[in-house]
Amino acid sequence: MKIGVNVPNFGPGTNPAALLTWARTVEGLGFDLLMVSDHVAITPDVAVRYPAPFYEPFTTLAWLAAHTERVRLGTTVLIAPYRHPLLTARMAANLDALSGHRLVLGVGIGWAQQEFAALDVPFEQRGRLTDDHLRRLRTAWADTADYGTRRIPLWVGGNSDAGLRRAVRLGDAWHPLRPTTPWLCEAAPRLRAYADEHALPVPAFAPRIALRLTPEPVAGPQRLAGEGSIEQIAADLARLRLLGADTVVLDPYHGDPEQTRDPGPALEALAAVADLLHLAPTRTEPPS
Repeated sequence: MKIGVNVPNFGPGTNPAALLTWARTVEGLGFDLLMVSDHVAITPDVAVRYPAPFYEPFTTLAWLAAHTERVRLGTTVLIAPYRHPLLTARMAANLDALSGHRLVLGVGIGWAQQEFAALDVPFEQRGRLTDDHLRRLRTAWADTADYGTRRIPLWVGGNSDAGLRRAVRLGDAWHPLRPTTPWLCEAAPRLRAYADEHALPVPAFAPRIALRLTPEPVAGPQRLAGEGSIEQIAADLARLRLLGADTVVLDPYHGDPEQTRDPGPALEALAAVADLLHLAPTRTEPPS
């Protein structure tokens, strides 16, 4: 089971130096994947949770690709309806090639109604638009003479039944976001059952869970997977491995933008998990 990290590419404490620190820490500790989020117009509904500056994901990952060597790079998640699918196909193919074929493209339907309005995209049609987007990505990448790319992994985000079904029909992996462990234990079999019902391959299971390390255990049914003592986090990861998770992405951002000013606790939590999992540390020198 591979372990990735969702790096905050937004907020008052985020700048190029901070992003570089995150990237070098993630790669240096031995994690397998570095992912960033997506918003285009920082409308009031977005700004409450993910305020400016917000570094656009393709631009950010292209820059970080030049400062890393091994770690894979991805989006969790790119809001598919915000861009024309041929533009997404081109940018993703170019980023994949320039990074040495390290890209994982996670996509989702989005949630911020004011942002949809600012981009003149119909919010009510976002599911249909995402389905069309995924199909057109596949078609574009199939034309290797024009795009010259491998098959870039497509992770489909979303915790709803519609998201699960979309992953089975159109994705390489299902990528639910910040769930509880009991919910994941119930949802993983539904993924397999839906695929079997429609005689389709079962996509990989690649959840994004919280990473909030606490000195004492966290109790209660609403405890998120990845939240609590190091023993609880270890148990959550072991359970996900038994459920068949191919990759687990750790999300150290807890919703307070001020947290981006002091990433120290989050980086310490990552180091604790790397030690727990006996990840192989690497040393990445800046390009000469």
